[in-house]
Amino acid sequence: MAGFVGRRRELALLRKRLDRVADSRRALSVAIRGRRQVGKSRLVQEFCDTADVPYLYYAATKGMSQVEAMSSFLDELRRSGLRAEPDAVPENVEGWLDALRALSASLPEQPSIVVIDELPWLAEQDPSFDGALQTAWDRLISSHPVLLLVLGSDLHMMERLTAYDKPMFGRADNLVLEPLNPAETAEVLGLEPADAIDAQLITGGLPGILRSWPRALSPLEFVEQECADPAAPLFSVPEYSLLAEFPRPDQARRVFEAIGSGDRTFARIAESAGGRGGGLASGSLSPVLAQLAEEKRLIAVDTPLSTRPGKPSLYRVADSNLRLYLGVLREAHELIRRGRDRQAYEVFARRWTTWRGRAVEPLVREALELAALSDALPWSDVRAVGGWWNRRFDPEVDLVGADRSPVASHVHFAGSIKWLNTRFDRHDLVDLVRQADQVPGLDRDRSGLVIVSLSGLDESVAADSVDLVWRASDVIDAWRTDS
Repeated sequence: MAGFVGRRRELALLRKRLDRVADSRRALSVAIRGRRQVGKSRLVQEFCDTADVPYLYYAATKGMSQVEAMSSFLDELRRSGLRAEPDAVPENVEGWLDALRALSASLPEQPSIVVIDELPWLAEQDPSFDGALQTAWDRLISSHPVLLLVLGSDLHMMERLTAYDKPMFGRADNLVLEPLNPAETAEVLGLEPADAIDAQLITGGLPGILRSWPRALSPLEFVEQECADPAAPLFSVPEYSLLAEFPRPDQARRVFEAIGSGDRTFARIAESAGGRGGGLASGSLSPVLAQLAEEKRLIAVDTPLSTRPGKPSLYRVADSNLRLYLGVLREAHELIRRGRDRQAYEVFARRWTTWRGRAVEPLVREALELAALSDALPWSDVRAVGGWWNRRFDPEVDLVGADRSPVASHVHFAGSIKWLNTRFDRHDLVDLVRQADQVPGLDRDRSGLVIVSLSGLDESVAADSVDLVWRASDVIDAWRTDS
């Protein structure tokens, strides 16, 4: 991946705020958060490079002492070009409030940008940093025409920075940077829709991995190439993410790895994450799942979608690259470290088709939701797309479109996802009809049938027997329409 691609929306949002700073002659602040390797630093550097205003970019270092951090900050301030006289910046300061006072004194009369990258590490080094930032903002910085951008990969800590009871509440906008979407991945890599979706599943849309992907190289060729390199980003990015999120092999990590290994229900997760004494108790597992879902945003929770409340909930790793690493790539990585490159790729190739068939489901559901919100589906009232299953998982319906979730008033369609190299045939249609009839709220006279198939429809399926057929190109187009 060469140069900078995508992120047009995010760049436009930052440009809009810088224009507002220029017009008002007052400071604005934006807190940018997103998981590691999602491209926060790269986005902000691109914005600084193209904004045509003076800027300071300070990146904190994890584990650095407070004194070292402030000295590094002052060094960057001297080199930044914000101040015409670098010698006026003090050599040493007593605390962060003094360092930020030096920043304020260096701000020019024209609009400028100040970036503090990995801000949570500064708060980790000095618990008083947040308060110093608030004081400096209120008394010193806010009267200058400056756009302050604070970045961080600790999603929970960055969210708390602007929470109701925290110093920057009401002082900073929030911008959550998501991975590149499938349409952007297709553009970056120059791949056809089916291969672009595979690339999205493999990389999670993370620029940190996409940068190592040669343009137009097929997904399987890319993985085979990476299997010759034990330090390849395909393996190192998810490995480092695990170490950053779970520095110790604690209970939360066992639960997360159980989910990543394919355990989807509460009972199965409890059994896998337990110890010698048996499964993990419900009272212990529930708060861990809540932390992983709500604070760390590492897992997603899916519930059956229909006109009746349904159980059980299903848990999955939200990021498909981490999910692939836990389910397949970690074992392959161990083989690569032992010099077994060919066997590593064979492990991946053997499991890929089955893993992909389930991993693509949330991506397809999101694409259908985007299409519905753009009025690109035959049902104008669809606002939520999920799946449906009963307690026995017999049946398990891939797609349900409804007016709301998790309990709908109306079910507008049910559908099937077949992401294989074989076409959706008459036998698949018979199974879909049988399963759809069991979805609470589905009315065959008013509700439709949807098929999403990698290889399209077999000739044995009459065109008028289904209401909507999607292929890989339609999935990609949903994101192009959204952007």
